[in-house]
Amino acid sequence: MPLPPLSSLDPKRFETVPIFRLLVEANRRLAELKGVAASIPNQNILINTLTLQEARDSSAIENIVTTQDDLYRDEEASDAAGTAVKEVLRYRQALRTGHQRVKATGLLTLNTILDIQEQLECNRAGLRKLPGTALRDGAGQLVYEPPQDANDVRRLMGGLERFIHDEPPFVADPLVRMALIHHQFESIHPFYDGNGRTGRIVNVLYLVKEGLLDIPVLYLSRHIVRTKPDYYRLLQAVREDDAWEDWVLYMLEAVSVTAAETTGTVQAIKVLLQDTKQRLRSEYRFYSQDLLNNLFNHPYTRVEFLQRELGIARATATKYLDQLARDGVLDKIRVGRNNYYVNRPLFALLSRESAPE
Repeated sequence: MPLPPLSSLDPKRFETVPIFRLLVEANRRLAELKGVAASIPNQNILINTLTLQEARDSSAIENIVTTQDDLYRDEEASDAAGTAVKEVLRYRQALRTGHQRVKATGLLTLNTILDIQEQLECNRAGLRKLPGTALRDGAGQLVYEPPQDANDVRRLMGGLERFIHDEPPFVADPLVRMALIHHQFESIHPFYDGNGRTGRIVNVLYLVKEGLLDIPVLYLSRHIVRTKPDYYRLLQAVREDDAWEDWVLYMLEAVSVTAAETTGTVQAIKVLLQDTKQRLRSEYRFYSQDLLNNLFNHPYTRVEFLQRELGIARATATKYLDQLARDGVLDKIRVGRNNYYVNRPLFALLSRESAPE
């Protein structure tokens, strides 16, 4: 059966008491997250740390598994030692790219989605042009066959782009529309690879586009990791049984739960940031805001990072970090040929908040 466009749905079918109840809670928790995130003076701290958690959890859904230590030791995908780490770091970069585009233009276009997938997969294959794509379960049984014709894929993605920008208007809460957009994207399955991760990036970018978040720090993938069987079951139930309400309720619950958890994480980072600032200011003549930012932007920092970001000589950067390590502010560890200076309280906080290994 051809995949119908979202514009064919009746918005009134989502005006149910269970959906309204969860919408109130999810929107309240998103507003709390947006507010507490705005209270962090340097937003890059959250973007650098929390988007990496989203990248890690989203990749884990596709069985791309990494450790926290590996991620924070390797700052750039080109420097990463393992394939899995490189893929997670590319996810973070793709999320950053998409966020910059949405904030600059107020739009979430098909071209941006194509660029996100290209960064994830390191190829320019673009939308699927050849038939043969099919989704199968672990036993190899066919679960779902997405549209096969290249013209259908292009037409459906064009329709999805218009729906994202509310053309024509679809009178429903943005969180309901986000749930519908995600399902449609995964059902079109427009790429040869990277559909799941691209679709999850689109989720948070849509929240930014709609003004529900300023920065993409909601790591929705954590809830999907925890409830992976439900996620795939409910995706399929819409295709087979038109079970839209159950799918929307699942996505609203995911937003509500992860927004509350992420708010707690940001609040804890804020307290730790303030405590560390007070200690550095009172005990070290070389304290600066740039130094503090470095220690929180990079849970595993290095001499080269401090040298670059403070504009100081290598010997001076080494002196500062070694002093902080001697005093227990940082832990100095050696991995291979590199020395790392670990912000252990921050690392412990981020590790505790991540999905289970």
